[in-house]
Amino acid sequence: MSSIDADAARAAAATPKIRSRRDGAAIPLDDVDKRVLNLMQGSFPIAERPYQHVASLAGIEEQELMVRVRRLLEKRIVRQVTPIFDTRALGYSSMLVAAKVDPEHPHRAAHVINEHPGVSHNYLRNHEFNLWFTIATEPDSELGLQGTLEVLARAAGAESVRQLPTLKLFKIRMDLEMEGDTNALASFAEASEPVELEPQPYDERDIAVIRALQGDMDVVPEPYAAAAGELGLTQRDFLDHLSSMQERGLLRRVAAILYHRRAGFSANGMGVWKVPDEDVFAVGCRMAAFRGISHCYQRPTYEDWPYSVFTMAHGRSKEECDAVLDAIAEDTGISERATLYSSTEFKKIRLLYFTDEFKDWERRHGG
Repeated sequence: MSSIDADAARAAAATPKIRSRRDGAAIPLDDVDKRVLNLMQGSFPIAERPYQHVASLAGIEEQELMVRVRRLLEKRIVRQVTPIFDTRALGYSSMLVAAKVDPEHPHRAAHVINEHPGVSHNYLRNHEFNLWFTIATEPDSELGLQGTLEVLARAAGAESVRQLPTLKLFKIRMDLEMEGDTNALASFAEASEPVELEPQPYDERDIAVIRALQGDMDVVPEPYAAAAGELGLTQRDFLDHLSSMQERGLLRRVAAILYHRRAGFSANGMGVWKVPDEDVFAVGCRMAAFRGISHCYQRPTYEDWPYSVFTMAHGRSKEECDAVLDAIAEDTGISERATLYSSTEFKKIRLLYFTDEFKDWERRHGG
């Protein structure tokens, strides 16, 4: 397969699908499935035989593990097994955006916004600002992030837009706890330092590795081998380079990404908190340490939006999300919060980096 064909295949794999009711219901999982899902989210190594490693941790054979992962992909519980690169470290500009669009026809605005290749997540939420999306633009974008948002706001007919860039990143780790109960999700782990947000240096070899590996990885004993061969590298040299990218902050990890609802997590609540400026650092670090929180950020406030710390809770029900957020409130003493629940997922993909899609979009929209 040529590099052009490979890029096209990866782009097709990343094409978002509107969630249907058929794909929304959880399906039964046995204890081994749950253990496998936990391990695939957080223990998939950069190694020649990563499935062999995960299988040993799960207490099963490598072949059984791959059969289970293929079935979980087929049943749309696992969305994909994929590298997770760091958008900001690669110099992309990104932010969360809240838009106030026509509440009677929000899908029209969502369709316009979803056409931008840098929009990775787009949800309808229960708030006056009803459309929430994340967007990224390339380092050499002619429109830039600000210009892109202006184009999108006009095209989507947004009445108002609130830009919510990350001021401080306390946590970003989307692992769904498949084996633990509500108490496990609401429990406190060790707090860690905020994550570095500055772009990191990289070169053409790094870009080539990203282009070769990004997107869905095959469930085979040596899943890194194809990308290494595409670049004319031995698998050992390719893995060494990937490890170097991880050390430099360009690659966060390689992992299974799940369909939340199919995996049993039918609710996600965005808990937003009014935290005094002088307490944001300490409180943000503490909130991020709760197991049921996947994302925790400091974002700017506005006159009509006083919430400075954002936490994303995932649960098997709204009540479970509320339990996690209630535990945070009790622990931190922060009582002023709002919880925004998503009712429709308009788009959820992993970004594909260094493709022609960004420049093509800008050419069509005046860049």
